[in-house]
Amino acid sequence: MPCPEPGGQRSVPLPLQALREGGGTTPCAVPRLPSAPRPGHAGGGRGWSVRCAMAGAAKGSPERPAEEEVRGRLSVCSKLCYAIGGAPNQVAGSATAFFLQIYLLDIAHITPFHASLVLFIGKASGAVTDPVAGFFISKSRWTKIGRLMPWMLACTPFTVVSYFFMWYLPPFVSGRVAWYLTFYCLFQALTTLFQVPYSALTMFLSTDQKERDSATAYRMTMEVLGTLIGAAVQGQIVASAHVSHHCTVNPPVNTTDSWHDTSSFPDPLDPLSHQAKVYMIAAGVIGGVYLLGILILFLGVKEKDDPYALNSDRAIPFCKGLGLTMKHGPYMKLTASFLLISTAVQLEQSNFVLFCTHAADLRSHFQYLVVTILVSAAVSIPFWQKILQRFGKKCAAFGIAWMTPFAAMLVTIPNLILAYFVAFVSGLSIAASLLLPWSMLPDVVDNFRLQNPHGKGHETLFYSSYVFFTKMSAGIGLGISAAGLEFTGYKPGVCRQSNDVILTLKILTGAVPAILIFVGLFILLFYPITEESRRETKLALEVLR
Repeated sequence: MPCPEPGGQRSVPLPLQALREGGGTTPCAVPRLPSAPRPGHAGGGRGWSVRCAMAGAAKGSPERPAEEEVRGRLSVCSKLCYAIGGAPNQVAGSATAFFLQIYLLDIAHITPFHASLVLFIGKASGAVTDPVAGFFISKSRWTKIGRLMPWMLACTPFTVVSYFFMWYLPPFVSGRVAWYLTFYCLFQALTTLFQVPYSALTMFLSTDQKERDSATAYRMTMEVLGTLIGAAVQGQIVASAHVSHHCTVNPPVNTTDSWHDTSSFPDPLDPLSHQAKVYMIAAGVIGGVYLLGILILFLGVKEKDDPYALNSDRAIPFCKGLGLTMKHGPYMKLTASFLLISTAVQLEQSNFVLFCTHAADLRSHFQYLVVTILVSAAVSIPFWQKILQRFGKKCAAFGIAWMTPFAAMLVTIPNLILAYFVAFVSGLSIAASLLLPWSMLPDVVDNFRLQNPHGKGHETLFYSSYVFFTKMSAGIGLGISAAGLEFTGYKPGVCRQSNDVILTLKILTGAVPAILIFVGLFILLFYPITEESRRETKLALEVLR
């Protein structure tokens, strides 16, 4: 089933061309100028020195690719330990994505405007930390436990502390905005210090693309399970904080106005009140998951010292490497596409509980709908892995659009049975949106490596700048979302919101994510790395190594 590729002229890596053209002689006898890359071309820009090295390696080491493939294999245990290590970040991220906004509005009683500031500035702080983390990690030296592992070990205890206090209700009112802003920013920055080296670790597990894709599939499965655990644990523990016995589905006759203005629960000034206590219990449980995950990652995964670098390679300076990264066509197209898609998913997650509570009269079902979404996402990861292997990664990406028509149906026709069906289909799309970018980024890094064969230390730049863009876009989206609720008159804690607020929640849950997803998929049409060019890049890199 071929996919349209308007911008994807197939590129043939020049080192591979050298192998084809060299035959029994080496092309080094007559010096040539480096080939000039064509604009947007995924495989241009390799110089004469690379051709020479490739041809010589091919002539002298015909069995090296097979040896490399054997050395690049990963055990199932290593893949599982690697996957489990990243799950705690998703557990905490899921709980935050689904429940932080409603916690700030209905438990802490922060205005929607202040909540938008907390969400946006927090995401922005995490985004700014990404390139900074990439810079320092790329400058760090190799230790006995690796170059990336020390960063993950060092930041985990501080992440647990900041996460717990992010869900703690302080006994004062006037400084709550500053409290939550401080600890949310710290949490975002610390999770970045973990996520950047953890994501880049994929490139240091194996030199084989299939093994990396397999490890990524294990990772995505565990991360979706972690997302499921986070939402399920948080939802079950804190559900009682959002249930009010005097809020009925249908308001009593002639009491609509008072019913609109009645608070569903009192303002919890006491940090040991029931509403505050259940959120702190959930935060403590998830903090324990963090500690368990990092222990398994440390004991079960062995980091390799840059298997891509030649012995003479030197690290690329940060500013130069960042400039090369931003000029790399395949990377920019992939990033532009998935930052829009990830923003759509983030908007869907952050507004789904509010939509169920205030716009769809599903207040007593929201935690089960969230679990349905995430169970569907978890069980569909192997399905998407098979799809991308069979039809290619670009084709598989268009499965992300499955949820948009059904979400539109739920927004226009709120219905319990339809809501569960939409939750199931949304889980399928969310799984694809989680798996594909992290499966495609290593291909982009390999493509860049082929164009810049004598530089190393660039992997963290790709991963950190990618997370920077996605976090910034998500922060802007969440800030605009909460500001829209403020503008339309959202009232924290009341049983029923105004019609303007309900319409805003429907737009934020249905229309806006659909538009972002379709624009992102349109950009992805021009992503130039095809399955055939991936295979050619793999062959050329095996010869290079």
